[in-house]
Amino acid sequence: MRAIAATGTVSYDLEMHRAELTGYCYRMLGSAHDADDAVQETMVRAWQAFDRFEGRSAVRSWMYRIATNVCLDMLRSRQRRALPMDLSAPVPATTAPVATLPETAWIEPIPGDAAMTAPDADPAGQAVLHDTVRLAFIAALQHLPPRQRAVLILREVLCWQAAEVAELLDTTVVSVNSALQRARNTMATSGPAEEEPAPAVAEEDRELLSRYVDAFQRYDVDQLVTLLHEDASFSMPPFEMWLRGAQQIRGFWTGYGSPCAGSRLVPVVANASPAFGQYKPTADGTRFEPWCIQVPEITGGRISHLHHFLDTSLFPRFGLPPDLEA
Repeated sequence: MRAIAATGTVSYDLEMHRAELTGYCYRMLGSAHDADDAVQETMVRAWQAFDRFEGRSAVRSWMYRIATNVCLDMLRSRQRRALPMDLSAPVPATTAPVATLPETAWIEPIPGDAAMTAPDADPAGQAVLHDTVRLAFIAALQHLPPRQRAVLILREVLCWQAAEVAELLDTTVVSVNSALQRARNTMATSGPAEEEPAPAVAEEDRELLSRYVDAFQRYDVDQLVTLLHEDASFSMPPFEMWLRGAQQIRGFWTGYGSPCAGSRLVPVVANASPAFGQYKPTADGTRFEPWCIQVPEITGGRISHLHHFLDTSLFPRFGLPPDLEA
C-alpha cells in the first residue's frame, strides 16, 4: 500500500520520495536495514502530520527534515558503524578469524543503486552520487558527528544550498558553513583518498571481474593473486581481522579460506557497483548454501580490496535464492 497523505481536498503520494530518502538515511546510518527502518518511520510520521503541514517549504524538504530527525534520534543511542580497517591494524594470514563485536558494529552494503537516487541529477551529479556510495566513503562519514554528517551529505552530495540546510536544521547559515568546514577537515584525514570520478563500471573492469569469477569458482589461487594489487586488502565482517598484501591474501585462501573451494558466485549490485553472492558447497555436496556478499573494489585495472559481508540475512535483500542446487 502506498503512503497517500491528504488534507482537505489535497492528497500527496509520499512514496515518491522513498528511494532518495533511503539513499540519504543509508549515508547517515551506514546500514541498509537501519535505513529502511528510518525511512519507514519517516513515512509514518509524515502521514500522521500531513494535515498540519503548513506549506512554508516543499513537501520534499519537509520530509528530509523528518528523516534527519529520525536519523539523529537513532544515532544518539548507537556507536558508529565501521569497517574492520577502521578499528585495527592488518594481521597475518595465519590469524584465526574471530568475531567479538555485535553485527550492529559493522557497515552494511546496500542493494543495487538504491543510494544513488536524486531528482534531475545531471551526469556530474550522478558521478558524485556514485563516488559517495562507495563503502570507504560510507565508513568515513561515520567518523563525523551526526549533525555534521547531515550537513555534509545535504550540501556536498545532494547539493542543497546553505540556507536550505539551515532551515532544515533550525540553525543559521554561519553554523551550517562552520559545520561543513569541520566535516571537510575530518573527511580529509579519515576519508578515502581523492580519486577522479570514474564510470560506474568500465568495460575493462567487467572483464577483470569475469576473470575473477572464473578463477574463484575453480579456486585457482595462483590466478586469483594475479588479479590483485600488491597491497590489496581483504576483510570479512563480522570477523575483526583484515589482511593487507596479495601474498597475505594468498595465505588466507590456501589456509583458513580453503573451505571456500568449490563455491559459486551469483552476480548482484551493491553500492551501485558489481558484487557477488557467494554460496559454499554443503558437507553432503547436494547443494550450495549462502555464505557472504562479496564487494570487490577495483583501482587501476586490478582489485584493490575485497569486502566479504558474512551476514546471510543480506541475501533476501539482494534478491538472492536461499540456496543453489549442485
